[in-house]
Amino acid sequence: MLSDHNSNAEDALLRPSFPLADKLRRLVWRAASIVLFRWTPVPLHRWRCALLRCFGAKIGASNFIYPNAKIWAPWLLSTEDVVTLGPGCEVYNPGGVYLGHHTIISQDAYLCGATHDYNSADFTYIKKPIRTEPYTWICARAIVLPGVTCGEGSVLGAGSVTSRNMEPWTVYAGNPAKALKARSKSISMR
Repeated sequence: MLSDHNSNAEDALLRPSFPLADKLRRLVWRAASIVLFRWTPVPLHRWRCALLRCFGAKIGASNFIYPNAKIWAPWLLSTEDVVTLGPGCEVYNPGGVYLGHHTIISQDAYLCGATHDYNSADFTYIKKPIRTEPYTWICARAIVLPGVTCGEGSVLGAGSVTSRNMEPWTVYAGNPAKALKARSKSISMR
């Protein structure tokens, strides 16, 4: 059934969200990641970090980035030292992602740095940064939504979803994630 809506070039949903140059840059990264990143053996963390640096990522020392981790735009990724991007995790970072030292992003976790304004006729694309402070742990299959800052030592439990900042040294779980209990600060003393 046809709609009464007049579909034409003025329709905001028919316009691209990203310029062609950005799409081409991501295409080159995607090709390089397929050929030089994804097939590499798990222990080759240094190789994958070097490749990400070639594409503009700011990667700290001793990072552990797994071969099937997905990074949308390496040039918008910054990590400090001793950061882990676990198997199958996804970093969708059009607004940028900053990961503090000793951050762990566990398997199949998703950092989602963009959304759309569903109240806008243009369905406006909104990108916001995601930031983790030192000693943050985003557990397996957890989701961090745009604009969230995960305080130092915070934990987002497995399968949880947060759209709000997480307080330091606090464990969160659920959908939406709620603070459950304090986490010991002694881990940062080691």
